[in-house]
Amino acid sequence: MKTSKLITGMMVGMLMLGWSGSASAFGTGKFKEELSKEQEAVKLLREVQKGGYGIITTEELKAKMDAGTDMVIVDTMPYEDSYKKNHIPGAKQFLFPIAEMKQWDVKETDGKTQQDFEQLLGPDKGKMIVIYCGFVKCTRSDNGAVWARNLGYTNVYRHPGGIFAWKGADCPVNSLK
Repeated sequence: MKTSKLITGMMVGMLMLGWSGSASAFGTGKFKEELSKEQEAVKLLREVQKGGYGIITTEELKAKMDAGTDMVIVDTMPYEDSYKKNHIPGAKQFLFPIAEMKQWDVKETDGKTQQDFEQLLGPDKGKMIVIYCGFVKCTRSDNGAVWARNLGYTNVYRHPGGIFAWKGADCPVNSLK
């Protein structure tokens, strides 16, 4: 009897330890992680709403590329540090700053003007334009998408996952090395 009580006590103790471990694993760390995800999602949503452009996922962009959709893809990352090493096939590079760019600043765009950006995007204001940067928190793509809209382009999308999501989905990349 003593042995069975001891074994039962040990089993209950182990279950409690296991449960409390599970509870703490699902505890504040998970809640804080979810809070962080929520904050990122809401920030992205507000940028999209304010910018008046759409969003496109990696899967959707890859499908459109595979289908031969006519579009302009713009990588807004620095040329030497990023674009030259990895970019989505067919993407053109045009640097935008991370901080919100309310007015055009040639210092922030590597000496390029609004006219240079418009020339890169082309004359068809209804053509699909996809703008990306590094990853969801990166806001270079927001600046690019906002400026495309400011210049009158109507079919503008931001690819928020950027090159990190593209590579994470094992999609092909080009480099200029």
